[in-house]
Amino acid sequence: MAELLTTNDKRTCLCAELSSANVGQTVCVMGWAQKQRDLGALIFIDLRDRSGIVQLAFDDATDREAFDKAFTVRAEFVLCAHGVVRPRGEGAVNKNIPTGEIEIAVTELKILSASQTPPFEIVENSPVKPELRLQHRYLDLRRPDMAYNIMARSKITKLARDYYAQNGFIDIETPCLIAPTPEGARDYLVPSRVHHGKFYALPQSPQLYKQLLMVSGFDRYFQIARCFRDEDLRADRQPEFTQIDTEMSFVNEDDVMRMHEGFLKFMFKEFYNIDLGGDFIRMPYAEAMDRFGSDKPDIRFGFELKNLSDILAGTEFKVFAGAIANGGSVRAINVNGGASMSRKEIDALVEFVKTYKAKGLAWLKWAENGDISSSYAKFLTEAENEAIKARMEAKPGDLILIVADKNSVVFDALGALRCHCAKKMGLCDPKDFKFLWVTEFPLLEYSEEDGRFYAKHHPFTMPMEEDLQYIDSDPGRVRAKAYDIVLNGTELGGGSIRIHSGEIQSKMFEVLGFTPEDAQEKFGFLLEAFKYGVPPHGGLAFGLDRLVALSIGLEDIRDVIAFPKVQNASELMTKCPAPADAKALEELAIAVVADEE
Repeated sequence: MAELLTTNDKRTCLCAELSSANVGQTVCVMGWAQKQRDLGALIFIDLRDRSGIVQLAFDDATDREAFDKAFTVRAEFVLCAHGVVRPRGEGAVNKNIPTGEIEIAVTELKILSASQTPPFEIVENSPVKPELRLQHRYLDLRRPDMAYNIMARSKITKLARDYYAQNGFIDIETPCLIAPTPEGARDYLVPSRVHHGKFYALPQSPQLYKQLLMVSGFDRYFQIARCFRDEDLRADRQPEFTQIDTEMSFVNEDDVMRMHEGFLKFMFKEFYNIDLGGDFIRMPYAEAMDRFGSDKPDIRFGFELKNLSDILAGTEFKVFAGAIANGGSVRAINVNGGASMSRKEIDALVEFVKTYKAKGLAWLKWAENGDISSSYAKFLTEAENEAIKARMEAKPGDLILIVADKNSVVFDALGALRCHCAKKMGLCDPKDFKFLWVTEFPLLEYSEEDGRFYAKHHPFTMPMEEDLQYIDSDPGRVRAKAYDIVLNGTELGGGSIRIHSGEIQSKMFEVLGFTPEDAQEKFGFLLEAFKYGVPPHGGLAFGLDRLVALSIGLEDIRDVIAFPKVQNASELMTKCPAPADAKALEELAIAVVADEE
């Protein structure tokens, strides 16, 4: 039977807070039994809480009732232990834990709650199927590595609040029930009980509200914001996620980037004692795509893309010639040291690029002994082959990989391939933090499928002044005052300078295919606000989940979220989403259409 805490049972410290400095002190600790070891006349219990483990000791001097209780303790029992801190016996020191030099000689023990045998062992790096971990997430979170992740997230969140408060930002909450938006990802819709047939949406971001706060005169806004997007999931995506969300008035791009670069430097110094050094690299979007095939390039290694189209302009090799003739390009990467790959491994690379819609992959392997084997060399002239090797700065030991196709395919395929090869060769140290800003994004991107332009970021991003002249004649040419912060090939956050002119905002809606009536219906409140004096403003939002995950060397953001969703946007523990109560649906005037068998 579970015992109750009394007024005398006051926890004095966390388990891992004890050390040799506490020898002789009377303490009270509480937590879960990690392990019980019965040695007959001696019983040891490893007691665990979120801070770590301390050893409880029971021997001949222990009160008999406490000793007998210790004998019954099993893994995950919840305990309260009173006792005196003492040094461990000679030869009993455990150097693997911070409390390994001491133990608690228990004088009183209470079993606050018994436990069944858990479905998996509560240990660090437990080799358990993810599905089982998520079904019993409350147990999974007891594991030391998971507890560390969640506490790291808490510390980084506090650092964000501290930094932005120190820099004059005002913490303001924005609504979670908002009007549905026509652009961007799919909204999560919430039916209104009062207004039948009408819906709220959960916010994809606080974008419009934070801009209106700038109109309101709160010139520096900050929020740890919950956001929701009904989109397909990946390792770095969740349907509900958290942003470190900001907005600033009377600023340009440089002001915003320097402020948020400052936060990252502050965070890494305070959390890791790592000095990130001077200014982060800034790279225009066009350069990032040309050199790395990606708008979020990983710059920890080389393998940069090189354009071979000029070299092969007159080639008779149809694969290369056809790509150039159709307005595409022939580009390559040099995987330095890649010649050690076997033919089977190279064939796997060929299949890899096909997942990015490339029709194939041409290659040349230059072995350390000077032997050259190639899938394309025999189709080219000697001059063309030598020119390719020169352009790629190839040497013995290298592997040249070439993709010929339309530019979007070439960039996607080679951009992914260089990262794939680097990981394969062990060149992606997660503790090597390489930040950069990607700037000057296209304002718009054209959808062949829909036959219209969409905003690259969102419809409220300011075009670059020198490109405004092309907004009607050549919209795809217009660059935006937008910027993303990238760490090791992952976008940590993004933002832009916003439109603060009603005329330009109306033009943007027009280019996106909105009629004046559409724009008024969806964004009339914003256009109305623009009539009353809008300061130049801009902002940025960090993905908190991604930031925490990457900073502690994790790839899956689920490991830094207490209760995440799985691939199909469901939660295995509570089995949500779930059917709604019939009466609730009736009140909402909603009828559910059954899925066809």
